[in-house]
Amino acid sequence: MKHHATANWKGTGKEGMGKLTTQSLVLKNKKYDYKSRFEDGTYTNPEELIAAAHAGCFSMKLSFVLGSAGYTPRQITTTCTITLENGAITESHLDVKAKVPRMKADKFAECAADAKANCPVSKLLNTNITMDASLM
Repeated sequence: MKHHATANWKGTGKEGMGKLTTQSLVLKNKKYDYKSRFEDGTYTNPEELIAAAHAGCFSMKLSFVLGSAGYTPRQITTTCTITLENGAITESHLDVKAKVPRMKADKFAECAADAKANCPVSKLLNTNITMDASLM
């Protein structure tokens, strides 16, 4: 399976602007620029999109891991925070909260660690990945 997205950038790095379009058209000509990436802009940016991808991938992987362990989650909420420092992504932090009937905290921690290590986006990222995971 292959998926793609396209970026179209015009102008300089600081004064220019780009537009992003995904294969599914969920994003279609969505703007991004320097201010939204490094200051306080109103458009999207690559780090925000990486955070969404990591949160989504991790949540789905955790659901599979929990299912393999005999549990069905009622809800998994993952917030991913990407840290960009000095031109490099230095960390991806996952904050995970889940409702899983009959699950004990230690077993949940084990499943969350498995998902963190093995979700495809975690495997792709060449950065420090941290996590806080708890049952609701």
